[in-house]
Amino acid sequence: MNVADLNTINFEEGAVLLIDKPLDWTSFDVIRKIRNLIKIKKVGHAGTLDPLATGLLIVCTGKYTKKINEYMAQEKEYTGTFTLGATTPTYDLESQPENFKPYDYLSEADIQNAVQAFLGEIDQVPPIHSAIKKDGKRMYELARKGMDVKLEPRKIIIKEFEVDASQLPEVGFRVVCSTGTYIRSLAHDFGLALGCGAYLSSLRRTRIGTFRVENAVSIDTFEEIIKERKNRNLQQNT
Repeated sequence: MNVADLNTINFEEGAVLLIDKPLDWTSFDVIRKIRNLIKIKKVGHAGTLDPLATGLLIVCTGKYTKKINEYMAQEKEYTGTFTLGATTPTYDLESQPENFKPYDYLSEADIQNAVQAFLGEIDQVPPIHSAIKKDGKRMYELARKGMDVKLEPRKIIIKEFEVDASQLPEVGFRVVCSTGTYIRSLAHDFGLALGCGAYLSSLRRTRIGTFRVENAVSIDTFEEIIKERKNRNLQQNT
């Protein structure tokens, strides 16, 4: 996305905005902020990022909201870290680590070899702490009430999966995957395969299809540009 274009875009007619979502913001926080700044209601995103994740969020405005499903279907790339030696109920740091186990018996070769089982088409069970609906209820709502929640595995594709085990207990990773992949579940399942448990400790989405986070703007930069644009328009009209 060319930052200069933000000065001339007609948001009502339609635009594709590449936003680098900040840590601790929900995806809807970004949408709400952009709606308030550009003063139109028709704004949506092409694929949720959890609050503890950062990176590329495709935001569509106006008539381009019709393209959301098209962008959501494209493959995605993520980087981040898994932490070995424990699990969490949410599979990430939204909840506290538990079930601590030793991991120091693992060699780098053990960890690299475990990667192979996750390449290609695999069955993945989504985390119960997710926004997936079952019988009209969000899974995370049922899980928080302590209800017994079961989800069926889904077919996903892991096209590329690279890990760096040089800084244990953290394992750095890069994943290229199909839509519908939960990186939290990948972290959890990877820990199960190693026998020591693991959870997702950081996550950044770096690509959706051909759109890259390097071409995205921060929400602060977006706000600054829109405010400057409004000021210029006011000056021109006075």
